[in-house]
Amino acid sequence: MPVPPASTFARLGQLVAIDKPSERSSRSIVEVFTGKELAQVPIGTEEDVEAALARARAAQKEWAKTSLQSRAAILRRFQTLVFQRIDELADIVQAETGKARPSAVEELLFVATAAGWYSANGPKILKDKRVQPAFPILVDARVRHLPKGVVGVISPWNYPMALSVQDANPAWLAGNAVIMKPDSQTPFSTLALAELLYEAGLPRDVLQTLPGSGQVVGNLLAENVDYLMFTGSTATGKTLAELCGRRLVGFSGELGGKNPMIVTATANIRRAALGATRACFSNSGQLCISIERIYVQQQVFEQFANEFVAQTRAMRLAPGYEADIDMGSLISESQVKTVDNHVTDAVSKGAKVLFGGKARPDLGPCFYEPTILSGVTEDMTLYKEETFGPVVSLYPVKTVDEAIERANDTRYGLNASVWAGTWREGQEIGSQIYAGSVNVNEGFAAWASHEAPCGGTRESGAGRRNGAEGLLKYTETQGLVTERFISLSGERWFPVKLLRALLPPLLKFLRIFPGR
Repeated sequence: MPVPPASTFARLGQLVAIDKPSERSSRSIVEVFTGKELAQVPIGTEEDVEAALARARAAQKEWAKTSLQSRAAILRRFQTLVFQRIDELADIVQAETGKARPSAVEELLFVATAAGWYSANGPKILKDKRVQPAFPILVDARVRHLPKGVVGVISPWNYPMALSVQDANPAWLAGNAVIMKPDSQTPFSTLALAELLYEAGLPRDVLQTLPGSGQVVGNLLAENVDYLMFTGSTATGKTLAELCGRRLVGFSGELGGKNPMIVTATANIRRAALGATRACFSNSGQLCISIERIYVQQQVFEQFANEFVAQTRAMRLAPGYEADIDMGSLISESQVKTVDNHVTDAVSKGAKVLFGGKARPDLGPCFYEPTILSGVTEDMTLYKEETFGPVVSLYPVKTVDEAIERANDTRYGLNASVWAGTWREGQEIGSQIYAGSVNVNEGFAAWASHEAPCGGTRESGAGRRNGAEGLLKYTETQGLVTERFISLSGERWFPVKLLRALLPPLLKFLRIFPGR
């Protein structure tokens, strides 16, 4: 197996935003497939956060003066570097997370294509725009987008490359400086992309990576930055949002989910079942937008269940860096325990295991089979609580309306999937699901649709990533209005009384123009 060499982690370790790393406590980072140590990473302290913030604030003032075209060019070079080194990057993220090769490559493709989209469209979104003023010709009105200042990005372990730079890139593109706090289990994945951004031309102090605990580094960022982006649990997101709210500082978070799929009687059952394996078991089910509950119309329930089990049985579960492995490891033994507890609780209360349902220590310390359950009821933990693992529950429903009602019966609202006979039917159903993104005849394509906003409703989060919204959230919108030729306050040579007398006919004239 191509485990990255120790020299790779030693090189990346030098990029942490810590002045004296040798004087800090360190954390062991392991290869998840085997549990063997890959390297040590220093743990940031309060002093390190304060120093990083000072560097970021100084660098941001100069960075904001850099042209949009120059910033976008860095993103284009970064995209090229990701494509050139995709194999090395995939090795690193696989080693730290235990995900299968297809999931690792998919993550990197998302990183690269997102960079390409923002490099092409970011300058157009951010540039000043003239808007219609109250008095055309006499007044010039423009909308400007000013950087917030210093942005904090707290990223998770499940997609440590995509969910760090995917949020950091639009932030610095908008003229901000960024401090990234990667998850403690996956710091080198984030550092690997930071290295490429530096190589592409981004100044070191404009983007800093500071490993450390959430209690220290995470909370201090929330208490000091000018905007905070967080991906993780709903409980932690609420805490961080509260810290930001006390200072009236913006917060965006992609949080938990209990994402539904609907399969109608008109759907292509084989395609729906194949799509479900990807929607439920990609990245070993450790995906915020992963499907955890499927509602199937009764007349096709048995057919779908059989096909879904057959497609799942055909998946290859294994450790390794080969491209033909369909599903890899979970991130940690604690995650395995969480998944197993949910399944054991459900089975003990009467749920039926259609496939899987067991940990696989024979494959590695953190492996768990892709698992399909039926007969899950409200008294079972996984009925409404997020499992965040390769477990999905099937439910027969009589009508599509019942499926929609049950899909919406949740405190979450992150992602949903609809499979129907026609795309129009699917869109009609999807429009009735209260979620930040809905995919028709797909599981989570909305995530990779870079122009389409993606995020959560209710307890699944606040704000959006992707598209113009994912960029403009890192800015303060300013209206710049300039009087030209005469003062509307009235000059001595243009009496106020005369100005007031002219206003009614002028406004009446202006109403003939669109938008008045």
